[in-house]
Order: sequence, then structure tokens, then C-alpha cells
Amino acid sequence: MIEVKDLSAGYNGEDVIQSISFTAECGESLCILGPNGCGKSTLLKAIARIIACRGTVKLEGREVSGFSRKELAKKIAFLGQAAQIYFPYTVRETVSLGRYAYSGGFLKNLSPEDEEVIGKTIKMLDIQDIQNRMIDELSGGQLQRVFLAKTLAQNPEVILLDEPTNHLDLKNQIELLRYLKSWVKDNNKTLIGVLHDLNLVHQFGDSALLMSDGRLAAWGTIEKTLNSETLQAVYGIDIRGFMLDSLEKWRGAATPVSK
Repeated sequence: MIEVKDLSAGYNGEDVIQSISFTAECGESLCILGPNGCGKSTLLKAIARIIACRGTVKLEGREVSGFSRKELAKKIAFLGQAAQIYFPYTVRETVSLGRYAYSGGFLKNLSPEDEEVIGKTIKMLDIQDIQNRMIDELSGGQLQRVFLAKTLAQNPEVILLDEPTNHLDLKNQIELLRYLKSWVKDNNKTLIGVLHDLNLVHQFGDSALLMSDGRLAAWGTIEKTLNSETLQAVYGIDIRGFMLDSLEKWRGAATPVSK
């Protein structure tokens, strides 16, 4: 579905990522991991053509640089870490912005199909009760759901998410990732998302791409990529040992105290 080959990009003439190559198929949820500052967000921005890059990104065999901006918006959607509030729209108006590439104008000329997509997305993200509120009145978690709804309303073939569970409590993180995984499978889409929590990656990812210092450290199935040796080399700590130690503590907490 999407093929990335020898992708390099950065800022002010200095590369942050170098020679990254991978593919992701329809129906696949690919998780990107790595230490802070290793280039995860830069990789997503380069794929989305938000920043200049070298190398190729092909979608359905076609180089994405050949798409017009409207065409690209129908194919690839990107949700960054810190979505900024520039205008005080309502929740529904904000979600409606995701249909810009399909409609004839800015919050104008929405077709019955657009309205159906908007309503369905608002329902799926469970934000019906706040759809008439102004977005500058929302909590961080609510705002994250609204901007994700706007992104999904684009109905893209590929969705790029940079820490989509940011600002969400554990219950809402799990519910959101369950929804995204179902959305990807049911609609034959492709999800490429940055996550930090290895437990969530194991639960919801189909594959993983591990980065270190701007380069590809490992890529493949979850089991192949997140092995003890590779994780320790990239993060500098025994993550598997830490996880097992935490599991033992949870088991101990679940054991009734005898009197």
C-alpha cells in the first residue's frame, strides 16, 4: 500500500532521519518507537510531505510528490502531537474541516455524504454530547478526540498519528486504540502511528518500526522487532527485565493477604 525508500529529512539543512525504508500494507497498524529525539515525528512529517525530504514515498505505486494537495489530503491524513487552536470553532465545525478536500469550500457546500461521514465519525469517537461546544473550552483529552475525528473524517487511505493517546487516561487510551485498530481492519486502511508504551504496542500493533539516532534499528513483526537484545541496544536498559519485574508486582498485588 505505502512504500518508503531511502527517506532522509531534517531541518535547516541538517538531516534528522537518514535512509529510512519500510512498507505498510492495507489493514496494517504499524507502530513507530524509539527514544525521544530519534526522529519519529520527523519521519511522519516527511511521509506526509509537510517537510522537504529526499528518497521516495509511494502510495499504490505512485510517488506522493506527484499528488496535488487536495489529492494528497484524500490519500494521507496526519495528526501531530500538539494540534493548535487557531480559530474558536465548534466541535462539529472542526470535524467538518476534515471534509475540505471533498467539498467546494471552507465549511461550505457540504454534501449529504459529507454530513453522513461527519455525523458517523462524531458518534464513533463518542463526542456527540460536546459537538456544539467551542473547542477552546475543551480539556486536553476531549480536544485530542476532536482532532482525531477531524483526521478520520478525511477518510484517508493512510493515517499518520503522532502519539494519538496523548492527554488520554488509560481507559480512553485503550478504547481509542481498539477503535483505531477496528477502523483500519474494517475499512482496509493503513495506520502508521508513534507510540511510547510498549504494552499498548504489543496489544494493538501488527508490526513495529524501531528507530535510533535517526536511523532504522529494526522493522518487522512485533515479536521480531521488540526482542530483548534490540530494545536494550536502543534504549540502554533491560526493558524486558523491567516488564517482568512489574508483572511480578502486579501478581503480588492480586494475591489476597492472609490473616
